[in-house]
Amino acid sequence: MSGDEKMKLKQISVFLENRKGRLGKAMNVLSSAGVNIRALSIADTSEFGILRMIVHDPDLAHEVLEKNNFVVKVNEVIAVEVIDEPGGLDELLSILNKADINVEYLYAFVEKKSDKAIVVLRTEDLDTGINALEKGGISIVAADEINLL
Repeated sequence: MSGDEKMKLKQISVFLENRKGRLGKAMNVLSSAGVNIRALSIADTSEFGILRMIVHDPDLAHEVLEKNNFVVKVNEVIAVEVIDEPGGLDELLSILNKADINVEYLYAFVEKKSDKAIVVLRTEDLDTGINALEKGGISIVAADEINLL
């Protein structure tokens, strides 16, 4: 494998109908197979969404999702580190722009907080979502703990 090949990651893209329960089903399939999701992004329209994920075992994820009738594609992407401060992403994009390289899409995640990953999500009613998560024993991370203020 060449040096350039070692820098590429396999990304799993799953095409999901935009209907209740479909995302949950995909997560259940991956969870049941022991697939750990490292990062994800969802882009949607009124009819469908594209779930993009970096997982610890992309071949297994692809296999189990296809077996459960999901439309799955594997793409190559690269991951880079940027300084976690204002201007970090701007610096990266400026470098690519100067090289006349277009960015099709990107998504980001932050380093882990202790031994737990931080997941950012939005619900239809945030207060109701927070209450449900707390009742379910989920620890809500305060915005100032992850520098979102």
